[in-house]
Amino acid sequence: MTPQPQAIHTNRVPRKQPYDNFQEETMIKVSVMYPNKPGVRFDHDYYRTKHLPLIKSRMGAALKYYTIDKALMDGEERPLGAYVAICHLLCDSLGAYQASFGPYAQEIRGDIPNFTDGTSIHQISEVVAENSAPGATKVQHRIPLDRGSSSHMSDQVSQ
Repeated sequence: MTPQPQAIHTNRVPRKQPYDNFQEETMIKVSVMYPNKPGVRFDHDYYRTKHLPLIKSRMGAALKYYTIDKALMDGEERPLGAYVAICHLLCDSLGAYQASFGPYAQEIRGDIPNFTDGTSIHQISEVVAENSAPGATKVQHRIPLDRGSSSHMSDQVSQ
């Protein structure tokens, strides 16, 4: 018997617009990237144990989860990638992010000099595929409603 595709279940309201039109109900990811530049200071321990827990404590339940990426280092302890670190904040909607982060933005920004002297780059993205369910082995694509006749491969749940 072939397993049937399953959608990822969240408490978000499904979208009703075509796929390419972003809506408030879309799960979003805020990525904060710290470029790898010569001489940049970045305290990964502080970032992991103090800064991100500060963000989580201020945003509360609106921050569903976060991840931290630490660049791999070469033999001379220099980051191999374009970024020394990247964090991803995942929220149910843009509105939830703005309402929970906004009131504490000044405090959170004020903590940045404690772990870096670099300038971050920010990206806010719509999450269109996720594979974080326990036991999941294949990517499950998020399916908005009312997609029309688009033939893009993520139009249906893929296994």
